[in-house]
Amino acid sequence: MRKAQQKTQPVLEIEELSISYAGRPAVSNVDLTIQPGEIVGIIGESGSGKSTLAHSILGLLPPSAAVTGKSLSLAGTNLLGAGGSAFRSVRGPGAAMVFQNPMTTFSPLHRLGDQLTELLWRETNLSKEEKRERIVAVFKQVGLSNPVGRLSNYPFELSGGMLQRVAIAAALMMRPSLLIADEPTTALDVTMEAQILHLMRELRTEAGVAVLMISHHLGVIAEICDRVVVMYAGRVVEQGSVEAIFAQPTHPYTKALFACEPALIAPGLHRMPVIDHEALRTAREGRNMA
Repeated sequence: MRKAQQKTQPVLEIEELSISYAGRPAVSNVDLTIQPGEIVGIIGESGSGKSTLAHSILGLLPPSAAVTGKSLSLAGTNLLGAGGSAFRSVRGPGAAMVFQNPMTTFSPLHRLGDQLTELLWRETNLSKEEKRERIVAVFKQVGLSNPVGRLSNYPFELSGGMLQRVAIAAALMMRPSLLIADEPTTALDVTMEAQILHLMRELRTEAGVAVLMISHHLGVIAEICDRVVVMYAGRVVEQGSVEAIFAQPTHPYTKALFACEPALIAPGLHRMPVIDHEALRTAREGRNMA
């Protein structure tokens, strides 16, 4: 049974957000709300705007990006139009991000303990030893073996799955209200993927962390998320509970996306299904003209 959500102030509230590069839209009029302790998934093909939207939440877009809209509120602070210092103030306690490839998350030249200690630069009241104790505590929380010994490891000494756990630990160490996970299991094998998903559920249950999960893998979304948002060509075309969207999708793109999921392809099919973007574009233009 999925966890019931309480009526509280949203961790994330986005209204009519649009992002463009040199006048070309990448994200258009997106509305998205995430409550404390909620896990929301975003699905869509590459280029649909999923990662661009996620990066905008933490102010990680390049200077060439033009961001407009009504609101981009994180932990009660509206960041729309804010400068770099405002985003830096919310990175960590407001939201933290876990990226797709754990092998590129950390510098290969420095020990993990030193790198994670640097992330606690705001904690001026903590000694270096106290900071290392906090790191060890989150290493234990994410299930890393020999947590004290991992402080001395270089990134290349750990497997991909273990390093992704370190990346999640680094994010949790900031005690964020929102954890953004951008394809966090893509580089992992099936066993490690299952372990990371189990960890995400535990974080929600035990620490009340809200999670924004971006994934191409519909099975991952179905297994872990409370709600799902479908993006196509930079727009949100459908959103709702996982049960409702997976049982009865209403938008043609969502239906086409599900039809291409390998696990859902009917046996004996001699031709792989594809998404007919031309038909979708024609249907969309027809709706816009109506």
